[in-house]
Amino acid sequence: MIKIFENEIELTSILNREIQSYTEYEATVKEILAAVMEGGNEAVLNYSRKFDCAALQSLAVTEAEIAQAVKNIDASFMEILQEAKANIEFFHKNQLRSNFELKKEQGIILGQKFTPIKRAGIYVPGGTAAYPSTVLMNAIPAKIAGVQELIMTTPADKNGKIKAEILAAAHLCGINKIFKCGGAQAIAAMAYGTETIPAVDKIVGPGNIFVALAKKQVFGKVSIDMIAGPSEILVIADETANPAFVAADLLSQAEHDKLAAAVLVTNSLCLAQEVSRQIELQLPLLPRADIARESIDKAGKIIITKSIERAIEISNAIAPEHLEICVDEPFALLDKIENAGSIFLGKNSPEPLGDYFAGPNHTLPTGGSAKFSSPLSVDDFVKKSSYLYYSKEALKAAKDKIADFAHREGLDAHARSILIRFEDENV
Repeated sequence: MIKIFENEIELTSILNREIQSYTEYEATVKEILAAVMEGGNEAVLNYSRKFDCAALQSLAVTEAEIAQAVKNIDASFMEILQEAKANIEFFHKNQLRSNFELKKEQGIILGQKFTPIKRAGIYVPGGTAAYPSTVLMNAIPAKIAGVQELIMTTPADKNGKIKAEILAAAHLCGINKIFKCGGAQAIAAMAYGTETIPAVDKIVGPGNIFVALAKKQVFGKVSIDMIAGPSEILVIADETANPAFVAADLLSQAEHDKLAAAVLVTNSLCLAQEVSRQIELQLPLLPRADIARESIDKAGKIIITKSIERAIEISNAIAPEHLEICVDEPFALLDKIENAGSIFLGKNSPEPLGDYFAGPNHTLPTGGSAKFSSPLSVDDFVKKSSYLYYSKEALKAAKDKIADFAHREGLDAHARSILIRFEDENV
């Protein structure tokens, strides 16, 4: 049963994230990365057979497999995919940035230019569920940014097949190459390259603990989007909220993962009690009830506060991945929210709306990292380069100041690089 906290003295233990040791996992991941770097395709295939029990002879998804998947998808779901794609494109196109150039006196020109990453890799989880939404959310901003080549890896099932929904979404997004592999071995393949899988410049997409740790270990060789932890939802609600709706929203994240966290913060004891009751009524109805039950029992929390203002303070301290504000006037509270991955305003904006359809990205910072990081965006797929131009006149005007800086830092060669250009004038 979900825990109810009426005394904020206990709040410290609630806010602190559990510190877990992943030493055993890290050693395994390190071994996998080294094996793939050395053994290439064969190592990836061996690990896929070992961990996914996948009957694979090759890694690449063929054009025939993609065509068959698209053919097998019912027309209604393909229309849903297309509409979701349009919504995601509509939102992310507004994130495009423009180059700029500034001109100052004496012929000084300063500027910044944006260049798309050449090749990006998308990891799409498999296992207990299929996630075509992950394909859309990762591929679309990359395409809008102008990424030339998109590589996707996703684990195959025991028959060596990938779910048609995932392949259809990949086809719709124009992903260039798809490979049947998952786990740390897929991350290694995209980071280092194999005989078949090209090395990429950036890896994005969520995964299990092995995927997360692999991304962490290859960072520096390639860029990554983030280290994503278990899913989180925090709901701020007052007495006007529908407890059945709130309970359903909490369970929508609890079913993701046994480690997922579902939290309600409210100023209403009555709502808290009714939400707890509704969770117990709704939970047995879920196909993934076992997962949701463990999540709710271990990490589910209801925090009762004196006011909604205090609820916002608690939310900002937690910095949740998903934040729902279930009050009559949610926009009045929006400016007070400082730390959240994605904010769902009002009583008719449940979190799954963002997962699949609305348009904002669902790849979000977890574990409190919303205090300093942001959702996946077009920005993740472009590089910024600054540039500058000084005329001789402009450099002459600044030379002594720059040389002074350099001398004070003990970098005489820096100073000489400036001053040598004017030595002839002193003869």
